[in-house]
Amino acid sequence: MSIPNIWHHRKVADNSAKGCEICFKPSTSVLVTPDKQDFFYVCPAHLKDRGFCSPIIDHDAVAAAKKKKEMDEEVERLKKEYEEKQRKKKEKEAEKEKDKDKDKEQEKDKKESKGKNDEKDEKKEDSTSNTKNQPDVEEEPRVFALQRLGIHLNL
Repeated sequence: MSIPNIWHHRKVADNSAKGCEICFKPSTSVLVTPDKQDFFYVCPAHLKDRGFCSPIIDHDAVAAAKKKKEMDEEVERLKKEYEEKQRKKKEKEAEKEKDKDKDKEQEKDKKESKGKNDEKDEKKEDSTSNTKNQPDVEEEPRVFALQRLGIHLNL
């Protein structure tokens, strides 16, 4: 019975690290067969080596994840637009209710508070844009196929 050439990448706890089967350095990365009958420890650097293994990419899952990400971005953009429209609508209603005398005094207060709020909003937008630009840990390949060795023994 032969083992299929499909290996799933898993991480173990730091205190469970064992030596890599190739370079013997401590590693928390493990390649496991789908039925969990066989496993071996390997360094993450070896997983990037195309001579050792190649990732098996599920194109349907990648496309679905990309579509979901685009949908989430669109929803976020629409939420911001809606909140901006609601804020403007409330401002217009507030202006209609105020008298001219009160309007002048409150406009000064609003300008000061808007300046502070705008600065806070800009800081929030900057922090959210920074988190979106960071790569996800889950984008790494999770399934690999080991390469055949070109070594033939003549016995």
